[in-house]
Amino acid sequence: MMDPLQAAVEMALESGRIQKESLSKDIVIHHKGEINLVTEVDIACQEKIISMIRERFPDDDIIAEEQYNIYEGHRNRWIVDPVDGTTNYAHGYPFFCTSIAYEAKGRVMAGVVYNPIMNELFFAAGGKGAYLNGERITVSRVNNLKRALLSTGFPYDITSNPNNNINHFVNFLHQAQAVRRDGSAALNLSYVACGRFDGFWELRLSPWDLAAGALILEEAGGRITNLSGGPFTIYHGECLASNGLIHQAMAGVIKKGNGTAGPA
Repeated sequence: MMDPLQAAVEMALESGRIQKESLSKDIVIHHKGEINLVTEVDIACQEKIISMIRERFPDDDIIAEEQYNIYEGHRNRWIVDPVDGTTNYAHGYPFFCTSIAYEAKGRVMAGVVYNPIMNELFFAAGGKGAYLNGERITVSRVNNLKRALLSTGFPYDITSNPNNNINHFVNFLHQAQAVRRDGSAALNLSYVACGRFDGFWELRLSPWDLAAGALILEEAGGRITNLSGGPFTIYHGECLASNGLIHQAMAGVIKKGNGTAGPA
């Protein structure tokens, strides 16, 4: 059987080629919600990736953003976000990627995040470290939240759901050096992995937003938990990610925003 990591790299590069070729063209945009977009490029990339998986790994399951998904136990599965950052893509803002992960027996074993505009390929395999364009990467050594550059995102129902992350965003603005919001969880996690960001948090995410980036972060020496600092899973939709050194401080800010006591 072909190595899943190598296969994921090839799929991500092919998806990135489609994205790059179509970026300057007029594309068809549909709305899944008031501010939740899907483009014909999302569909084209997903179809290409799925066809490559079906050809090489016919017995594996696939879960992907632009299809109906059934989650069955711990079967081997591919977890695909064809374009993470679709809103950015639709506006020509060059911060988007393809994210592909491979899960075997309930564990994510390989992950790839590829930004075709920057030509940056992040990848990792379980126990083998994390890499950017073939060079080993590690998290930052910032150990003070006041010196930390953080990133986050907001859910698509931000105007109708009070659990919308705005409270945490405001609190972190007061506690960190700066906070960025740039529209791709997979790239944000990869940026923590290579030390560009020191921490990232978000809620109400999907497995395809988290799977590859979380593995890349952990293999780079970072830490990822749920928002309360407990065990992380890609299927519970939230994460608190950091270089490890500021994790407790970040968890304290989250707990403050949730109205519970926590470390300062």
